[in-house]
Amino acid sequence: MSELENLFAALEAQGWAVSDHLVGAELAAGLHGESRAAWEAGLFHPARVGRGEGTARAEDIRGDSILWLGDLTAGPATREFQAWAAEFRRALNGRYFLGLKREEFHFSHYPVGTAYKKHLDQHRATRDRQVSLVLYLNDEWGEHDGGELAIYPPGAADGAAPHRVLPRLARLAVFRSDLIPHEVLPCRRTRWALTGWFRTDAA
Repeated sequence: MSELENLFAALEAQGWAVSDHLVGAELAAGLHGESRAAWEAGLFHPARVGRGEGTARAEDIRGDSILWLGDLTAGPATREFQAWAAEFRRALNGRYFLGLKREEFHFSHYPVGTAYKKHLDQHRATRDRQVSLVLYLNDEWGEHDGGELAIYPPGAADGAAPHRVLPRLARLAVFRSDLIPHEVLPCRRTRWALTGWFRTDAA
């Protein structure tokens, strides 16, 4: 099977999948450079929890800062990724008839010691977010660096052991937004990623 077919097979079997080959290391490195430049230019802002007017900064829940791609003058790597993501959305619709209309992504920056507690990506009383995607932008990341994505089985009891995904350069994690609880474990190095969702609502 192709790499995309392997990813879809895993997604269907367990609700999540990981690939190291669907996005090239050169593109991931370019995205890292553009996100780092935006960070140094002061364009990121502290991430918040909740939705709509009820959002709030809660560092005990999540400690990252983010920059939405729509708020950025897109560089060549960002434009290439956006074209790739649109093609991936078409592949998801062709396979699963989800009616996905758009995608939204942001860069994320986790300083040393920060994390994001266990959660679902689909907000209560909404179904717009269908598929979550995380692309990692960290070079030479080892197990001692922490910051893993911890993925839990649907309905897992408290204390269940998660599957841990190291945030290595060009590694892609895809999972059901409504089904898969997950968290970012504490980082021992600055952690960079590109994160977002494929959605059924119009912009």
